[in-house]
This record gives sequence, structure tokens and C-alpha cells, in this order.
Amino acid sequence: MKIEAIELLRVEIPLVSPFRTSYGVDTVRDALLVRVVGSDAEGWGECVADREPLYSAEWVDGAAEVITRFLLPRVFADNHVCDVASVSAKLADVEGHPMAKGAVEMAILDAELRTTGVSFAEHLGATKGAVACGVSIGIQDDLDRLLTSVAGYLDAGYMRVKLKIEPGRDIESVRTVRTTFGDDLMLQVDANAAYSRADTAILRQLDEFNLSLIEQPLAPDDLLGHALLAKQIATPICLDESITSARGAADAIALGACSIVNIKAGRVGGYLEAVRVHDACASVGVPVWCGGMLETGLGRAANVALAALPNFLLPGDTSASARYFTEDLTEPFVLDNGHLRVPTGPGLGVAPLTDRLAKFTTSRTRIF
Repeated sequence: MKIEAIELLRVEIPLVSPFRTSYGVDTVRDALLVRVVGSDAEGWGECVADREPLYSAEWVDGAAEVITRFLLPRVFADNHVCDVASVSAKLADVEGHPMAKGAVEMAILDAELRTTGVSFAEHLGATKGAVACGVSIGIQDDLDRLLTSVAGYLDAGYMRVKLKIEPGRDIESVRTVRTTFGDDLMLQVDANAAYSRADTAILRQLDEFNLSLIEQPLAPDDLLGHALLAKQIATPICLDESITSARGAADAIALGACSIVNIKAGRVGGYLEAVRVHDACASVGVPVWCGGMLETGLGRAANVALAALPNFLLPGDTSASARYFTEDLTEPFVLDNGHLRVPTGPGLGVAPLTDRLAKFTTSRTRIF
């Protein structure tokens, strides 16, 4: 594919309500977009890095710098000719920065697939036409407000509820939700690495609530701690931040550090590696689900396509657009009986709406 132009765009889209985790509070989606213009089609990539390096070492300003100075010159060094299969090898000598790399790969893959008329879902190996959706609820100090939020999402049709937790905002919240909505509610919690090995007694208290899983209780690099914790609690452990590659997933599973894996394409360096993580987990019978990073409709389209692969056996954080945005960058994804339809058009199957892109763009830089 001959590349004629590349742009980096920053967009800021207000969230419908603040989203609080143990890392902090988000009120807007500050996203970096990569636009690749080929001779026959354009492609879009979305970098999922946050404004600050709290969830991971990457942050959006740094990702823009890395993409501009180090990634794009390597990808398009050969007279601006590139195909997605070569991206990983061309970027191998750049250490780290998986979110930046994933955004570049996504844009090139989108353009390539639009050119050939193949959908993201078909290319990745999807087997489902719709994916089951869960919802992630941020930490809330007011329990009545928390119950109101859960009730609203269940009324909307979400099939699973995930509560963000942290020390001091855990047991009471989970007990209140479980008691109010009963044992039929598929309920899980996400600690975002907020606990330590010294908190085992607290985490063991969660066993009484029949949770589907506890996500990333300990630090990302503490696989041994997770393996030890897994032997001391009954609640299944799911890893998120710890999983950065297919090999890392296989190692974590072999060590007994987790029995479920959350796959986020940006965290592992792109959707092609995300498929490899899926395959590695499937080969040993470990189910996976698709996490979310407050993506716009572009990233959401790619996530829905990924979540349609066969070993995505649990509802993911692929919520409807209205969960996060009053206005999305694309046509909104709408919940239908607890599911989102998988886009079937070429590439992502969606594109930014011209007026929305203009409204939310804060900067636009042409690279060449």
C-alpha cells in the first residue's frame, strides 16, 4: 500500500459523567488519532494512552512524540510503501510503547482492509455477529448513587456489572450491590493494582459474594504475588495490566497467576498481538474478555470485532457509546438486548462523522 499522507489528531470528548478508578478521575476522553491516507482508502487508528502515565508508562503527549519521531519514519522508510504484516518487524527495535505502536498498526490495517473490502472482524477471525456487553462502574462514595447506576445499566440490558474498587471502597460497596440485586447478577470487581500482598485478608472477604472474578488486584509485575493469592482466595483472578503479550499471558497462566485474561489491544501492542493472546489462552482452556479504555467509536468498532473471536467467553467492557458519550466521534454503538452488533463493512466499518471530528478536534498535525 502506497501511503500518500499521515495526520495525527487530538480530540477531546466530554464523558457523560466522571469515571473514577484507583488511578484517578476522567471527565473527558482525550484521544490521539492516527489517520493514514492511502492511494485507494484512508485508515484510522486510536491510541488508548491516558493524559497521565498512571495506568501505564505511556501518556498521550508522549505517544504523539514517539509516533512522530520514531515509529512513522521506520514504518514508511521504504518510499512510503507499507503493509500491516511488516509493521511489527519494522518497529521491533523501538523499546516499549505498545499503545503508540498499536495505534499505528490499527490505522494501517484499517486502510489496508478498506482497500481490499475485508472487515476487521473477518480479518481477525471473528465467529459471532454480535457480542455480549458488560458495563464498568467507577468508584463512588455514595452507595445510593451506586445502586441507582447499577439499576439503570441493568434496565438498559447490560449482561454483567463490573465495580471498580480500592482499599476502603470495596467490601461495603460489593456487599450492597450483591444484596440489592441478588445472586443472579453477573458481578465482578476491578482493583487496577490497588492492593498488595499484605491485603490478602481483605481480598478473601470478597469470596462471600460469588464474584465472576477479581481483576488485577496486585501490581502488574507481581505475578508471583498473584499466584500466591490465587491459592488463598476462591474468587478467580483475572489479569489486565500484567498481560503485555501472548508470551506473557502463557507465562502468567503457567505460573497459576490467573485463570481468566482481560485483553486490551493497546496494552499488548495492537490487534494482531491481541489475537495471539486470545489464541494462547484458548490453547490451554483459559477464557478471555475484551477490556475497554474509554475508546471513541473508532476504537470501540475494533474492540467489538476482536470480542467476536471464539474464546471471548465473558461479556466485555464493550459498552454502548451512550455509556460514555452524549455524542460519539462516529455513529453511535447502540445496545440491543445486551449485545452490540459487529461491524461488517470494510475495515473498521465506521468512520468519524465530519461535523463531530471538527467539533472535538483540538489539534491536527500533518506528518507528510
